[in-house]
Amino acid sequence: MTPTRRTFLTFAALTVPVASGLLALPGTAQGAVGDLPDYLPIPPSSMGPALNSDGYYVGQIKGNLYWVTDSFYQSMFLTTREGVVVVDAPPTIGRNLQRAIDEVTKTSGKPSKVTHLVYSHSHADHIGAATIFGADVERVAHRETGRLLRETHDPNRPLPTITFDDHYTLRVGGELLQLDYHGPNHSADNIFIYAPKQETLMLVDVLFPGWVPFKQFGISQEIPNWVRMHDVALSYPWRTLVGGHLGRLGTRADATLQKDYVTDLRVNADAAIAGLDPAPYLAKYGPTGNAWAIFKSYLDAATRQASDAVIAKYAGKLAAVDVFTFDNQFTMLESLRTDGGHLGPFGIHQ
Repeated sequence: MTPTRRTFLTFAALTVPVASGLLALPGTAQGAVGDLPDYLPIPPSSMGPALNSDGYYVGQIKGNLYWVTDSFYQSMFLTTREGVVVVDAPPTIGRNLQRAIDEVTKTSGKPSKVTHLVYSHSHADHIGAATIFGADVERVAHRETGRLLRETHDPNRPLPTITFDDHYTLRVGGELLQLDYHGPNHSADNIFIYAPKQETLMLVDVLFPGWVPFKQFGISQEIPNWVRMHDVALSYPWRTLVGGHLGRLGTRADATLQKDYVTDLRVNADAAIAGLDPAPYLAKYGPTGNAWAIFKSYLDAATRQASDAVIAKYAGKLAAVDVFTFDNQFTMLESLRTDGGHLGPFGIHQ
């Protein structure tokens, strides 16, 4: 029998650790176990709460603010006397998001209908289930999100009905969310969602509590600004962070630890660019005329040199440090070369 999408996601969430790579169902092709690398164990402190039989966890943050996770993605919602305000609708959570809302509002007695949906940014993996709440919901987003979505023509990501440029205060049923745009970072449109009464900040694809950032800093587009967002985030007086990914909430200590990790990536990248001799790579590949081989071999060596020390320092402190640090280190190294102008041996020809 071919598994349904819901069966697959439930299977993945209940039976496969968050840190695993490819998910396989019975009868599907997969490589031999010996072909797969081994990684460091995940620190228990990086793991989130257990999921229910439907493959999700819903928990109270503070007051009327709640969060939902499937151990891969996160959303949050605010219950009010007039309806529910949801922030993001990840497709992996899908209709479990409404189930979580129904579970909470059944107990609280508040209405379960979603009246407002906030888009953190335009990426489909975070808002690709936006249509489950119907066509009459108010969708709030940054102006750039609207522009990007108009270009995608994705029926699963309907256009926002309310847009803003820098700041927007969303008030619904006696509750409040503060939406702020601090410039491009992970994406051109990624915003901060702050619930002052609940002392909670939702910032997606910047901070990854308990884990190293996903590959290439979460596939982020504006690396210097992405790095700067760590300080911007810490300037808010929050106590709880919703990062949009993985299985648990974050603390200010998590944000500081990731900032330290990113700083170490920068310091080590700078040292590698300054100190690694390109001569062996030029001698090996220069005569062949293969310019890309010269760059790849040199940059890979610099990245490995820089990342090895970071992996050793954060092993046991940040989950998956041996999985994505090389990719994150390469991204930092390239940002220093292209954004920061630190060209090292590939500087101005004399």
